[in-house]
Amino acid sequence: MVPGSFRAPYAADPSRSRGREFATPGDGARGPRSVFQRDRDRIIHSIAFRRLAGKTQVFIAPDGDHYRVRLTHSLEVAQIGRTLARALQLDEDLTEALCLAHDIGHPPFGHSGEEALHAALHDLGGFDHNEHCLRTLMRLDSPYCDLPGLNLSWEVLEGLAKHNGPVAAAGWALAELDGAFPLRLNEHASLEAQVASLADDIAYDNHDIDDGLRGGFLQLDDLLTLPELADLWREVERRHPGSSRQAQLRELVRTQIGLMVNDLIATTKARIATIGSVEEVRAAGEPLATFSPTMAEYERRLKRFMYQQLYYHPEQKATALRAREVVAQLFTAFHDDPALMGETWRDSLPVEEPARSRHIADYIAGMTDRFAIEQFRRATGTVPESLSSV
Repeated sequence: MVPGSFRAPYAADPSRSRGREFATPGDGARGPRSVFQRDRDRIIHSIAFRRLAGKTQVFIAPDGDHYRVRLTHSLEVAQIGRTLARALQLDEDLTEALCLAHDIGHPPFGHSGEEALHAALHDLGGFDHNEHCLRTLMRLDSPYCDLPGLNLSWEVLEGLAKHNGPVAAAGWALAELDGAFPLRLNEHASLEAQVASLADDIAYDNHDIDDGLRGGFLQLDDLLTLPELADLWREVERRHPGSSRQAQLRELVRTQIGLMVNDLIATTKARIATIGSVEEVRAAGEPLATFSPTMAEYERRLKRFMYQQLYYHPEQKATALRAREVVAQLFTAFHDDPALMGETWRDSLPVEEPARSRHIADYIAGMTDRFAIEQFRRATGTVPESLSSV
């Protein structure tokens, strides 16, 4: 048997998919791919996915080519996700599709841009990047002649909507989409979606360390205040005494990824040993893909450390404030003078609220960091203060 070819009873089965929002009888004419393979390929070929190459991961509009952006992060998440899916006998294609698409809803400048759009739409339903991911894939990115969006399968859309668990109160964007194509928001998602979410955690927990060290925002001595990382570092030094410090640091990151992956696989295997179907996964009432209690507690402490030392670093916060102002001023400029938007977006601008403001937010949310900076220059006649902290 080819490794990874067996699909467990608790895995999502593409032959039993709930289908797509819009029926497309001619799918089979484009080759012998499963519904989830088609979803993955549609995501990879989408404009929204390509734009991730120009969107912030940790550092806004970095000057260096070695820092991660949303695209490279998503590829790394997909690599970890496929590894987990194969070990747990899940559907690898569904897992990969979810990993690749999970960040598509992020506006330029990451969470700073999201905060600015949420403030601009505060009285009109707000803005949420998770919900905007679904909105982009189901309505905005439309490569087809006769239907909106990418027309992805129910299982991909469900997984993206609920990768952090059941949705108790959907915002306006998700509520509209769920009304058109119900996603059973009150239940847990598939194991593939749960694994994709944890693959995201593993990727950014570790790769943000790599970028933080490269950018000078993290120092090894500070990292070693975490006992688990200190133990790993001593082991790396013992195994590779003649290697450069840079190589040792990268080995530290790789080693920790391996430990997290192995812990997740072992813990999840034990939790799903008696699960016999994907419906049992959704009805379990709790996530079944998890770290062990010890690893989960360490992962929470690692996140707290990263927020304190990297994400909330004074230079990062100052850059984020400038980026937020760029997005806020763009929103105001487009609202006051729609001619500043691209022709397609200007000509399709609704007259009434809240559709008008939401349309403008859709336009801004699709921008890359550098395109947003250029649009700010064109709209205001000024160049924003440096938006790169590295």
